[in-house]
Amino acid sequence: QVQLVESGGGLVQTGGSLRLSCTASGRTLATNAMAWFRQAPGKERAFVAAINRSSGSTSYAESVKGRFSISRDNAKITVYLQMNSLKPEDTAVYYCATRVLVSTSPRDYVYWGQGTQVTVSS
Repeated sequence: QVQLVESGGGLVQTGGSLRLSCTASGRTLATNAMAWFRQAPGKERAFVAAINRSSGSTSYAESVKGRFSISRDNAKITVYLQMNSLKPEDTAVYYCATRVLVSTSPRDYVYWGQGTQVTVSS
C-alpha cells in the first residue's frame, strides 16, 4: 500500500502563486511516477502534471504549461507543484496520485491523496 498526503492549497487572488506538496509513504518502490490531477465542481478529474522521479522528466497539460512547474525531492519522496499566474479557472480540488509508470489518465492510477482545495478569486 502507498499513502499520499497533500498540503499547500488555499485561497489566492488572480495572478497569485501557490505551492502544493505531496509526500508518499509505505510501498514507495511503486511511486516512481507521481502526478497531479484536478477536479472542478461538475467536471471530470483532469491531468495537470506528472514527473518520473527517477529521470526527472516531466509532462504538463496544455492549460498549465508555462505557469505550473512540477519538481521532486527523492530523499523525502515528495513532489511539488509550483503554480504561478493563477487564474479563476484553476479553481479545483487538486489530487496527487502515483504509480510506477507515468500516465496522464486518472484511470491508470490506484493510489490517490485526499485532495487539497485551491481557490482563485477574480
